[in-house]
Amino acid sequence: MRESGVLLPIFSLPSKYGIGCFSKEAYTFVDQLKEAGQKKWQILPLGPTGYGDSPYQSFSTFAGNPYFIDLESLIKEGLLTKDECDAADFGNKADEIDYEKMYFNRFKLLRKAYERFSPDKEYEKFIKENEEWLTDYCLYMAIKDWQGGVSWIEWEEGYRNRLPKYMKKAEEELKEEIGFYQFQQYKFACQWKKLHDYANEKGIEIIGDIPIYVAFDSADTWANPKLFQFDEENLPTAVAGCPPDGFSATGQLWGNPLYNWEYHKETGYTWWLERIAHCFRLYDVVRIDHFRGFDEYYAIPYGSKTAENGCWQPGPGMDLFNTINEKLGELKIIAEDLGFLTDSVLQLLKDSGYPGMKVLQFAFDSRESGNYLPHMYPTNCVVYTGTHDNTTTRAWYHEVSKECRTYAKEYLHKPALDEDTLSWDFIAMAMGSVADLCVIPMQDYLCLDKRARINTPSTLGGNWVWRMDKDALTDELVEQMKQMTALYGR
Repeated sequence: MRESGVLLPIFSLPSKYGIGCFSKEAYTFVDQLKEAGQKKWQILPLGPTGYGDSPYQSFSTFAGNPYFIDLESLIKEGLLTKDECDAADFGNKADEIDYEKMYFNRFKLLRKAYERFSPDKEYEKFIKENEEWLTDYCLYMAIKDWQGGVSWIEWEEGYRNRLPKYMKKAEEELKEEIGFYQFQQYKFACQWKKLHDYANEKGIEIIGDIPIYVAFDSADTWANPKLFQFDEENLPTAVAGCPPDGFSATGQLWGNPLYNWEYHKETGYTWWLERIAHCFRLYDVVRIDHFRGFDEYYAIPYGSKTAENGCWQPGPGMDLFNTINEKLGELKIIAEDLGFLTDSVLQLLKDSGYPGMKVLQFAFDSRESGNYLPHMYPTNCVVYTGTHDNTTTRAWYHEVSKECRTYAKEYLHKPALDEDTLSWDFIAMAMGSVADLCVIPMQDYLCLDKRARINTPSTLGGNWVWRMDKDALTDELVEQMKQMTALYGR
């Protein structure tokens, strides 16, 4: 079945109070997607973010980002007042998130709401049902705050290594702080479920995103060190990244801890099964980031300054996905298979049956070896004009070489592309392809320039901040999207 959708992170919604969240604007966006004939809304990971504000470096792979809790809903519940929220300083730019102000002011409001909150049976039920991960996460964050926000590897040995005496002491002395983090997760879960259910009722499925790796500074690594390639001091022996290529002479040093796949196999991939099952409670479809890491992963010695001295190691391959299919059934998974792919990765993708990704911005780049031109696509794939890691299509067209632009115009069979509409030329190319699913970043429908870029890989600062203007998605634009979708049978 041919379908289409839109890529827009939650934080990019034009909600009130400084950041996109599960607010009335999110519900309006769902209504607009339905009206535009769309079937999917793709978002980025929903986890709580830390240093760098990246959703791909989260304090927990199971927890939700408290920034996404809608304050206006808390006002309606009587947990906050409008005056309190209006008085908070979240910055003065409607199109950009100020994470520093968000950090210092959002939690103050959430804490006030927590102090006025009276736990009920639903709250107790949530705590019990999510105990497996919630207990570790809330304890981790409480200790982290108490320790001044530093990573767990810098904590006193008893807390770092989770010695029973120290854990008991923390649970007793930090009970109030632990409760605060439980409250955040409860409100996040309630509000997200309500929005997710609403989207489904409107015929919109949510495509979620699961990073292959977890952050080192996370409850996941602190509570489960055996899952990772750590030494006896719980320091990584090697970390994740990508080797040098045409885009980066020294490669990409991500720094995430690598999995101890032998241990995962011995335990029947229990942790992965829990993680995937949790994702499918949050989303309808899941995009797995860096799919090739399940075939082979790039291991860089811990302490390296660049990714140049890494080496490839074997991953779990189909053994993991066969276990997932056996235990959880056939799931709707999209494999992020971008970049250089070996024969063994292509075979893994084929064996899994998952659709891979095609990105039009890569189609005309001589540095890319993949087959990203539409006439090369299989039907079992998802096509994008660009992703969150690409600039907007309008900006891309001006940044690439003259040869790339000429090739694109030849492929489109157009002598010239209009500045204000060129994004739509590429949207039409993607929509008209044989790919079963076409997902377009909202910025491309809006024909925005590079200021609307979400992320520039391997850089810190200025990422994950773009927000859509509250009046940008007009009725006229929705109608244009609807006509384009109908034209290409999606």
